[in-house]
Amino acid sequence: MAKFSREEKIEAVKRYLSGNDGYKTVAKAIGVAKNKLIYWVKLYQYHGEEAFDKGYANYSVQYKLDVINYMNENGTSIFETAAIFNLPSDSTLYQWQYLFETQGLDALNSKKKGRPSMKKETKKSIPVEGSNEALLAENERLRMENAYLKKLQGLNSRKRKITEQDKAQIIHELRHDFKVINLVKIAGIARSTYYYWTKQMERPDKYEEVKNIIQKIFDEHQGRYGYRRITLELRTRGIVLNHKTVRRLMNQMGLKCLVRMKKYRSYRGQVGRIAPNILERDFQASNPNEKWVTDVTEFHLHGEKLYLSPILDLYNGEIIAFNVEKRPVYTLVSKMLDQAFDRLKNGETPILHSDQGWHYQMKQYQHALKERGIVQSMSRKGNCLDNAVIENFFGLLKSELLYLKEFESMEHFKQELENYIYYYNHKRIKVKLKGMSPVQYRTHAQVAA
Repeated sequence: MAKFSREEKIEAVKRYLSGNDGYKTVAKAIGVAKNKLIYWVKLYQYHGEEAFDKGYANYSVQYKLDVINYMNENGTSIFETAAIFNLPSDSTLYQWQYLFETQGLDALNSKKKGRPSMKKETKKSIPVEGSNEALLAENERLRMENAYLKKLQGLNSRKRKITEQDKAQIIHELRHDFKVINLVKIAGIARSTYYYWTKQMERPDKYEEVKNIIQKIFDEHQGRYGYRRITLELRTRGIVLNHKTVRRLMNQMGLKCLVRMKKYRSYRGQVGRIAPNILERDFQASNPNEKWVTDVTEFHLHGEKLYLSPILDLYNGEIIAFNVEKRPVYTLVSKMLDQAFDRLKNGETPILHSDQGWHYQMKQYQHALKERGIVQSMSRKGNCLDNAVIENFFGLLKSELLYLKEFESMEHFKQELENYIYYYNHKRIKVKLKGMSPVQYRTHAQVAA
């Protein structure tokens, strides 16, 4: 590719900025790649004509690291970041990032020019097996492993993921007693990784206060919030951060939510009349009490079983009624229906969707719905996606309560279950509800109307 002078670059940029020609036309006219012209324009917009004055620059390791950190923390692209820091091209930054991620901090050192040194490396003598020196070396290794594992066990007791930063911290604490070169082998991290984190330890952590708030939010919600909800919660407290930054900080802190588990199935074949699938996966509702979904789930604890039957309003995801029983009898559903009916105003006739569980095929159930003018809808046989919203609620309930805490008895769990449903309705924010809880969203909509 032909080299362009300072004046030619500026002329090309000004020609584009005049608005008469686009990138493609200008690039073709002067014989330069379109992406290169775009980069010149970016440089000009950030730095003016001075962007084209620079000659050869030798960047320090710290400068390269600062550029990479800026890009990761602010979520800017390689192209944008390179323009902000007035680098020769975006490929320069791409190379820095690649070297850092694959080979560590040491790889960012510029290679010395000239012939490599011809000095012969002196080989260290290996102690003979069984000798006094070999026994002393083995004893030192075992002592070092024991010291490292003790500190690692202390971190494991906090029930969070051990990060490379944690390992580097342990090595840093043991560096006066043992050699770093040996400690990094036990920790299973590269020396460059250790030195990178020790460098970060020396620098003041600008996110220290934010990390404390993230930890507070995480603990307050008992580990139920992921990075998206924590990002929204931070914004309600006046702290605006990119969600990628929050995710990175949570990874550094070892904070992560638990996964969902499968739910109980109540299908026992056809025991009554099957209703058509009227909902047809249209899970959007424009008003409260327009579309409801329901199902039954089962819990096993301390050799006992407990069954939960809730109704969820698709308008805001709120649990408007629920009942808990020790056996999956019909009253499990009928008592729930009575609660739900009390919420209906004159003229409200929602669709109530369920699977083909035996409760919903019973004449008593269908008669109760018909009396209140409620339209019954059922999923197709064996198709859980037709009732995906209530399935999702059960997944959240089990991952955020059942598998997250320990319970002294089934009665203790039952109390915590009721507390969780209150928490879910009143405090647990949702991204699709603009960072509000179901009750907050319903109340806000009623006030606005």
